Amino acid sequence: MSVASFIPSPSHGVWDIGPIPLRAYAFGIIIGAIVAIMIGERRFQARGGRQGLIGDVAIWAIPFGIVGARIYHVATDPELYFTDGKHPLNAFKIWEGGLGIWGAIAGGALGAYIGCRRYGVSFSSVADALAPGLLVAQAIGRIGNYFNQELFGKPTTKPWGLEIAVDKRPEGYTQFATFHPTFLYELLWNLAAAALIIAIDRKLKLTGGRAFALYAMLYTSGRVWIEALRIDEANHIGPFRLNVWTSIIVFAVAATYFIATRKRFAGESAIEPAADASEPVDEPNDTEEAR
Repeated sequence: MSVASFIPSPSHGVWDIGPIPLRAYAFGIIIGAIVAIMIGERRFQARGGRQGLIGDVAIWAIPFGIVGARIYHVATDPELYFTDGKHPLNAFKIWEGGLGIWGAIAGGALGAYIGCRRYGVSFSSVADALAPGLLVAQAIGRIGNYFNQELFGKPTTKPWGLEIAVDKRPEGYTQFATFHPTFLYELLWNLAAAALIIAIDRKLKLTGGRAFALYAMLYTSGRVWIEALRIDEANHIGPFRLNVWTSIIVFAVAATYFIATRKRFAGESAIEPAADASEPVDEPNDTEEAR
């Protein structure tokens, strides 16, 4: 019996149930979000936080994150929507794909900040609790790229090369059958980084947003070399793709913060109330809890 020396790709990533299309990519995002909330909730409670707070904040963070992801994608690839022969209204068709992770992080952070203000807890404590869960969510989301046969890398003959259908191969690469599975590289990198954050946090008791800064450092350090392998169309600034420059900048900012605050937050409680927040809302009193 012969064993395939490559990773086969799914024939399709969308299943039509009557008039409703079920997309593997959407499932990946949804499942990833649920897992991130579960991990964040467990970490937040272990740090002394209120049960259910992470889910409450997520109600704000998730929609902001999706909108931010779409805005980033459209802003960095405007030629897909605003050039001759393209339809600008397609920029709103989020179900056809096109989400930028940097926009998701920025938008999600804004939504989470609003939620934290509303519930009277510091943003940094929520961000620290969510840090490893975000990486796990991003890893799960990459499975959707596998089903869509997208975001793969340069051609390779390695046994773990990813088979890509001819109609999915970029121009100039149609003669190659297998490519670097960059979706898998990022998936594994993210899972390893999540485990590393948990291990370091247990040892150093990271607070004040330092666990989140570590998340940014680990994710971007992997994204730089993974991005360098990709061959899908992307905007460049000089010799590098835009996402490489973004990763470098985010890493530098996160590393500076992580190092500069190593003494500032030493011994600080992991859960701090928001400095200028009003009284938390929707909190049950003792009588309601007894019921």
